[in-house]
Amino acid sequence: MFMLWIVPAAVVALLGLLLARAFRLRPAPPTEEPERPSGPHPERMAETLAALVRCATISHEDPDRMDAQAFDDLHGELGARFPRIHAALQREVVNRHSLLYTWPGSDPSLDPVVLMGHLDVVPVEPGTEGDWTHPPFSGEVDGGYVWGRGTMDMKGTVVAVLHAVEGLLEEGFSPRRTVLLAFGHDEEVSGQRGAGAIVALLEQRCVRPAWVLDEGGAIVARPPVGTEVGPVALVGHGEKGYLTLELRVTGEGGHAAMPPAETSVGILARALTRLERRRFPVRLGQPVTGLLTELGKGMPFVTKTAVANQWLFRPVVARMMARAPVTASLVRTTTAITMVQAGTKDNVLAQAAHARVNFRILPGETTACVTERVRRLIRDPRVRIRTVGLHWDPTPMTPLASRAYATLSDAIQAVYPQVRVAPNLVNGATDARYFTRLCPHVFRFSPLVLYPDDTGRIHGTNERLSIEDLGAMGAFYTRLLRTATGEPRI
Repeated sequence: MFMLWIVPAAVVALLGLLLARAFRLRPAPPTEEPERPSGPHPERMAETLAALVRCATISHEDPDRMDAQAFDDLHGELGARFPRIHAALQREVVNRHSLLYTWPGSDPSLDPVVLMGHLDVVPVEPGTEGDWTHPPFSGEVDGGYVWGRGTMDMKGTVVAVLHAVEGLLEEGFSPRRTVLLAFGHDEEVSGQRGAGAIVALLEQRCVRPAWVLDEGGAIVARPPVGTEVGPVALVGHGEKGYLTLELRVTGEGGHAAMPPAETSVGILARALTRLERRRFPVRLGQPVTGLLTELGKGMPFVTKTAVANQWLFRPVVARMMARAPVTASLVRTTTAITMVQAGTKDNVLAQAAHARVNFRILPGETTACVTERVRRLIRDPRVRIRTVGLHWDPTPMTPLASRAYATLSDAIQAVYPQVRVAPNLVNGATDARYFTRLCPHVFRFSPLVLYPDDTGRIHGTNERLSIEDLGAMGAFYTRLLRTATGEPRI
């Protein structure tokens, strides 16, 4: 008889545990919304951003193709529009186009903080110029927006940082901790000559920052999971690795009227099909658990129960994440066939066929293990595999239990009180990865507000930034500099 009670009792105990954990996962009680901290004048910031957009600082893989005059013009605009910065801060030009500003703190024993940005932009796709509401490099101010290439990515952030510093200098603020402003010129083409060179310079000087803040996260009106929870500030505390592999098959050519049993194109196609059908396994690791825990506070109770009890529902949560590309990229190394080339004429057999496959690598994996897995999946010695271009492993994950993360979260919620703050994994590559060898506290966040129709604007047509949001960005960096530069410890 006693044994008959064991199973029901265990079920009740388990249910109680699940519900208790779900009930504990709830948002903080609402408080009276504070007044937004003051910051730079939005209209003045908009004028500066418009002027920088007119400097077509397009980055190219070949450094000789960089338009030196465009970068010189941009440097000149900064010198004219921020006189206090250029009088009080040390300014260094790195590798001809990048900029490093040093704002000395009153206590030289404290490690500096670094605010990052980049000055370059991607080109406009030829033939799409007429699709823009305003010409992409006109810097038009219209309808409450500044229009043009680079407004969102990421001259708007550079303008917000510089206006915040200029405003603090104007009121006589003096930081206790030294502030470094690092603006690279080639982030869109890997950042080696810009941020990479700045980091090398700081490394030579034995500079070890207390923490670093770059782009990579934003305030999204509709988060990737838990769309009902409202706007979320996604703070990247790590980013995925990067690898491109070329698959090449070489065979006999000849007339298409007499094809062999297997052609170069067919062999390559089979290899690519294997890669697409055998995706990398889903792993619900540290980068995602923190995000789910924070977003779970605003989810419906059933979903919240699964999120709060990942120890039990991990397979279910993982399957849910893997359903859509945007969330699947957070839980697996992604495989993307991006380029395929073969043949010269429709009645001639292609002697050579090749393709490029891009991988964004999840933390816990490496470029070496990804390459080995591809070899095992293809299992065909006729397919030659080689690495092309730059590649790197995932960055170390920045610890969240730190004064730096708390200070960053405080500044976000002071300016955006209705926004949740959640850690996130950055899928793309940022200049921040270079700083991870100098500092363990590297964050990726810019207070850029992304609305549902903004996803196609970054690197796309009709890039723009609202003047109101630009003003809030200035207020954020002002608040962050006030609080962060006086902290004696991380």
